[in-house]
Amino acid sequence: METNYIEYNFESSLSRIDEILNADNKAYQEVDSIPCRSKLTHTNGFYVNCTAVFVDIRGSSKLPERHNRPVLAKIYRSFISEVVAIFNGNKNCREVNVQGDCVWAVFDTPASDDISGVLVGCAQVNSLINILNVKLQKKRYQSFKVGIGVEYGRALMIKAGYKGSMINEVVWMGDVVNQASNLCSYGNQTFTHPIVISTTVYNKLCMTEGPWQKLFTYEFSCSCFHGNVIFSPMNDWLKNQK
Repeated sequence: METNYIEYNFESSLSRIDEILNADNKAYQEVDSIPCRSKLTHTNGFYVNCTAVFVDIRGSSKLPERHNRPVLAKIYRSFISEVVAIFNGNKNCREVNVQGDCVWAVFDTPASDDISGVLVGCAQVNSLINILNVKLQKKRYQSFKVGIGVEYGRALMIKAGYKGSMINEVVWMGDVVNQASNLCSYGNQTFTHPIVISTTVYNKLCMTEGPWQKLFTYEFSCSCFHGNVIFSPMNDWLKNQK
């Protein structure tokens, strides 16, 4: 988040803390769908049902060993820009965040079909990485793999910063975010498949039409499902390159 310099004032800090701690508990509402961020203030929040997705590069620490900074910037930018584009192309995507070489997003998924749409996006990301690797190899750049983690659950949605700071970013907190990150760490690392979903996500996918049950394998050690799901139209481009 971008800053706007305001000298820290201890007395103002005490006042803000009291205002936050003394706020009515009713200011933190339980809702089933993600509300517009304009409804957030610096003293309220929403507990929402949502789907969180994390995409992280595997072995990114080794990339600097092979490429200089301009090439690294090209690799990271091509990865980040297109993963963001895929998530942003989902009408239910509410937030996209970038942390280093990790891209993660929050989706409003009140219906099971909405979660199915999120998984279609994950398949697109998986195919995108395959496409990007073809282009990287043609330039003799290092290819890479990613892990993709998906979880559904409850999250606390609050506004960062404080009044007058002009910092209006939304912060997402809760097990759904943490678990999506954990599941992401298994993809193409603990498991050979890149996409890892929780049992909650899998059960909701089973309520929709489609071949989802056949595309994922249950992993007893971690109580989750993993698979190598691709997006066929994008995969057709890959076939034409061979």
